[in-house]
Amino acid sequence: MSWWQEAVIYQIYPRSFYDSNGDGVGDLQGIIDKLDYLNGKPDSLGIDAIWLSPINPSPMFDFGYDISDYEGIDSVFGDMKTFKLLLKEAHKRKIRIILDLVINHTSHLHPWFIESRSSKDNKKRDWYIWKDPVNGKEPNKWLGSFGGKAWEFDEKTGQYYYHAFLKEQPDLNWRNPEVRKAVFKMIKFWLDLGVDGFRLDVVNYYIKDEQLRNNPVNIFKGVRPYDWQYHIYDRNRPETHEIIKGFRKLLNSYKDRMSVGEVFQEPPGTAELPAAYYGEKNDELHMAFNFSFLYSKWNAGSFMKSVLESEKFHPGTHWPNYTLSNHDQPRHYYRYRRRDESVQRAKIAAMLLLTLRGTPFLYYGEEIGMTCERIPKDKIQDPVGKKYWPFHPGRDGARLPMSWNNGEKAGFTTGEPWLPLVFNHKEVNVQNQAGDASSLFEFYRKLIALRKKTKSLRLGDFQSLESEPKQIMAYTRTLGKEKILILLNFENKPAIFPLQIGKTGKQSEILFSTHGRKIVPFESPEIQLEPYEGIIAKIG
Repeated sequence: MSWWQEAVIYQIYPRSFYDSNGDGVGDLQGIIDKLDYLNGKPDSLGIDAIWLSPINPSPMFDFGYDISDYEGIDSVFGDMKTFKLLLKEAHKRKIRIILDLVINHTSHLHPWFIESRSSKDNKKRDWYIWKDPVNGKEPNKWLGSFGGKAWEFDEKTGQYYYHAFLKEQPDLNWRNPEVRKAVFKMIKFWLDLGVDGFRLDVVNYYIKDEQLRNNPVNIFKGVRPYDWQYHIYDRNRPETHEIIKGFRKLLNSYKDRMSVGEVFQEPPGTAELPAAYYGEKNDELHMAFNFSFLYSKWNAGSFMKSVLESEKFHPGTHWPNYTLSNHDQPRHYYRYRRRDESVQRAKIAAMLLLTLRGTPFLYYGEEIGMTCERIPKDKIQDPVGKKYWPFHPGRDGARLPMSWNNGEKAGFTTGEPWLPLVFNHKEVNVQNQAGDASSLFEFYRKLIALRKKTKSLRLGDFQSLESEPKQIMAYTRTLGKEKILILLNFENKPAIFPLQIGKTGKQSEILFSTHGRKIVPFESPEIQLEPYEGIIAKIG
């Protein structure tokens, strides 16, 4: 098995993790300073890899997802020397580094686009998608995901250019072989530096319909007009798969590198669409994100439905993955919070994420129960929040500064944080939870440690179990003769689970519990779960 199949991957939004120089923005040196928190010491969280949201030079119209130099480091985060030090120090602690690869579009200030925009006959004109007006208007009715039309008129040359997101994010023309050559050369640059893998941003957007056909209408299916179309011509085009195969071939020419792609889709998300980007011969992405948990309701049936769908579309060598939170969606602690039951629910969610077949992705702060709150209108940074306020909260709430201690600035910075600390950081922080056996942080740390020493939890087969009552989510992970039973009680009331997996013996024992049960053998034909209790048991 490859390292990424056994790894716990931790996403860091660099602006918000730790500020080392007091300017209010997190940076690479800040990540280096906190590496021991992540791995390398007995009391570390224990993660195996870091996925960094973009760190390249950018005018920050979309906070790094509008890149103006693919082979540099933005000065707000540091420089190339600091990045190389991060690689070195991370690898010393057996932490892999995964970069965000934003290659559907560039910044409008990227030298490629500046040159492309200069004239119709420029040699880089066809590196982007330029079209003549149709009857004096846009070439078609495609819309931008962040609002408005997807076409921007250029007065100088009299043509429109296409942008799936902001007008400051023009889309590359992936039908042009010169674009592929230049991008693959850039990817090789980072691989040669020692980067361990890439997360590919909106990988299913790369190719657009050659005839620019209009999308069918999907009236009033969301807050944004963008959601009122079926996006069959501006994403998920069949030619995309050839590009990804070429990318995978390049990646395979290096040892132990990995890829995971963001396959954008509307809620509630499915496993079928991302699975298509693994390739029929498993020759495309190593993994594509399964976002169904981001939209699952808080009950055992909803989560099990998502898992069973994932298992259906990821047989054999297809390797699934799961995530509960990321930089674009409200944190799961916020989504599932309920008065004084929030921490208990967070522990059940953590046990679910870290015991399924597949690679778990954690989002910074998830391990301490960081939540997200609405940002005051005058403090909003996210272009989505600015565009749709007050109907859409934007993404700032999911990107709040990491809460390290109960100080005035949450231990994140000595300056003015780039986003306001609009959450209860005085109570919810690393300092308060580290060393506290009952805390969410210690729960994550111990659960990750158990996963590391229990091979069947990392690599074992998955089997769902019928459950009565329905409030329990039950499944097994089996590798060879080792069988692990996971029981998750999603409700605030006790429940009894009758063992349906054959006679247990003296070797059966409870290994781990949300409620701190001791590791004890059992031979009972049933297990009684306390309210919101999760149990991991070894079945003899």
